Amino acid sequence: MSFNQVQFKRYPSIDSLRFISIFLVLLHHFNIPYKLLDTSISFQVFGEHITTLLARNGNYGVTMFFVISGYLITSHTLKRWGTLDQINIRDFYISRFSRIMPTMILLICLVNLLGAFELKPFMTQAPNGIIVAQSTVNLAALSFWMNILIIENGWVNYVLGVLWSLSVEEVFYLTFPLAALFFRKQALFVLLCLGLIVFAPYFRYLHYGEESGAYLYHYFSSFDGIAWGCIAALLAPRLHLSHRIWSALKAMAIAVMVFIYFSGSIKDNCIWGISLFACSTVLVILASVANEPLNAGSSRFDWVRNIGKNSYEIYLFHLVILGLFKLFYTPALTQGNIKLLLLLIYFVLAIALGGWIARYFSNPLNQAIRQLFIKK
Repeated sequence: MSFNQVQFKRYPSIDSLRFISIFLVLLHHFNIPYKLLDTSISFQVFGEHITTLLARNGNYGVTMFFVISGYLITSHTLKRWGTLDQINIRDFYISRFSRIMPTMILLICLVNLLGAFELKPFMTQAPNGIIVAQSTVNLAALSFWMNILIIENGWVNYVLGVLWSLSVEEVFYLTFPLAALFFRKQALFVLLCLGLIVFAPYFRYLHYGEESGAYLYHYFSSFDGIAWGCIAALLAPRLHLSHRIWSALKAMAIAVMVFIYFSGSIKDNCIWGISLFACSTVLVILASVANEPLNAGSSRFDWVRNIGKNSYEIYLFHLVILGLFKLFYTPALTQGNIKLLLLLIYFVLAIALGGWIARYFSNPLNQAIRQLFIKK
């Protein structure tokens, strides 16, 4: 069977997790410029505003994305080639390029175009007093070190800053097949993943509290989430637990995730909080996949899963919407419940734009590139 003939059945639970992840990220990014403290939905819980509790830790949504990415890439590799060491590097890289790069290039071109009109949210700034050329920002985005650029110079471009997480994922995509071939035995690959899982909290400890954000944005701050996902995909076929045990593990994992999310800021809890959140996400994925039928029939929550399917496009372009908002509604001058209306419009527009791009740009190009360049 050829690469393009392999069919992957979708797990609704994973698309639902994507929905939760993108919701947390969107809410977090909206609350940074448009603080929701003075709206009618804000009240105090245990000395904290509920809006602060809900919105401050959206980066845990990115942690969930990393885990899902590691899980899906590994499980899809096993389905296509049987074992990790049988991976076809050329086909793997083409498939990743076709899925990721066209949409990312579209974002970069759009931001450069809007920046050329001197629209401030789309222009490269110098938040730490260090001038960075737009060409350097574009290069960092295209060569997967936007996260390092942010660590060294601050959030130099408001909209393109979201590509820090793509830099982490792209480096994972580049190294994954090489690691699979080098560590030919699955046990050695698992040891590599365990090494990353152990090292990441130590790396975050070394950079704890730094204003650079290295505890969050660096490759080694994030690779443990991906490594957890890889291990989960390798273990899944070997785990045969009862429905009751899986349900109990899932409930426990969700409780841990909720506790971590609300117990403090990700900056304060980054050392072990991110690790525990990633591990709990793995348990939720494994329990969900083990207990749900594949391609479950339609339900009233299909809209949630459909949004989750387009989470990549929504993630890339949501700050375009928010940047345009900032042109017409200066955050410092926007008060009260007008922010709630803006929040609703922002969600609708970001979801609609992401869905439109996925349907008419990302998905058609992804399929066309694969059909053209991957051997049948």
